[in-house]
Amino acid sequence: MTGYPIYLDHSATTPCDPAVVEEMLPYFTTHFGNAASRSHAYGWMAEEAVDQARERVAALIGAEPSEIIFTSGATESVNLAMQGVAEAYSGKGDHIISCATEHKAVLDVCDRLERKGCRVTRLPVDAMGHVDLGALGEAIDDRTILVVLMYANNETGLLSPVRGISAIARKHGVPFFCDATQAVGKVPVDVEADGIDLMAFTAHKLYGPKGVGALYVRRRNPRMRLVPLLYGGGHERGLRSGTLNVPGIVGFGKACAICSDAMDAESARLKGLRDGLITPLLRIPGVRLNGDPGAMLPQVANLSFAMPGGDGLMRIISRELAVSSGSACTSATLSPSHVLKAMGLSDADALASVRFSLGRFTTEEEVQRAHHCVEKALQRLRDEV
Repeated sequence: MTGYPIYLDHSATTPCDPAVVEEMLPYFTTHFGNAASRSHAYGWMAEEAVDQARERVAALIGAEPSEIIFTSGATESVNLAMQGVAEAYSGKGDHIISCATEHKAVLDVCDRLERKGCRVTRLPVDAMGHVDLGALGEAIDDRTILVVLMYANNETGLLSPVRGISAIARKHGVPFFCDATQAVGKVPVDVEADGIDLMAFTAHKLYGPKGVGALYVRRRNPRMRLVPLLYGGGHERGLRSGTLNVPGIVGFGKACAICSDAMDAESARLKGLRDGLITPLLRIPGVRLNGDPGAMLPQVANLSFAMPGGDGLMRIISRELAVSSGSACTSATLSPSHVLKAMGLSDADALASVRFSLGRFTTEEEVQRAHHCVEKALQRLRDEV
């Protein structure tokens, strides 16, 4: 796209892969049937397409197709999982454990459940963003009904010790819900090996369309129970009523199939490009990496530019680079990132932070241009002091 900034904000959303768009197109026109219409060929064709997509989505995360519930996106999946568990298990307990650096979708649901009478423990993190697993175990009591911790942080790319978390939850007989929106399709995710009972993710973070997501709901060992948010028709095992978004679901399935085939090579390529972008920048005084370099998504880096005028870097580079200061869901606000503040950064350093997130169609030339753009902007800031 000539004239547009270089796009390095793939943690916010990704472009649809052309192969995904191609597979979706017939389901807007000739194959437009309702997947719930069981009395004619149009409905049968749509149902078959949804079944195939469900198999593809399930295969990417090591689940059974029957454990995939299609939703409108990760936010709906988060709400269904957390509110659904809180209501379904209200006779057993009222305590939920989460973390200070979760996505706003999780934090806002925690706030809502608290207002409805639940107890919520929000675990702190250390300077790299890690939760203390010992503190997690100590926080669980006989009224705890859910542990809610993300797979990969949306602002820093930090990967959580998911199997360690699930082992603690299992030891205490508490279900584990994981927001894996940033991880699925980027790193290997296996709900069985990882010990995850509920998991939210979405198509538009892995080169699929917007407006369609999924909730993984474990069916055995243990079988998870949820109270639905939406009623009216009993679609999706009675957990999410409403006419299915067949074109979106088809695109989601195709996007997952591509990720299954391309993930390893793509991750290695993107890590090389990411490191090539940030390594020279980290040599500059005042520039630091936010997070743990030994436990990061391969395509993401969040850097703080702790120098005079560092909070103006985004303004200078915005014409040439499409990057962000953190989550797309909070970018309209001027407040510093809650994630970075929880990690101990000052307001000033949090406001002077930039998230770079590369993607499938990012080129080496674009990365080189991006590096030059940032260095030029930093020199301008130094000259203005």
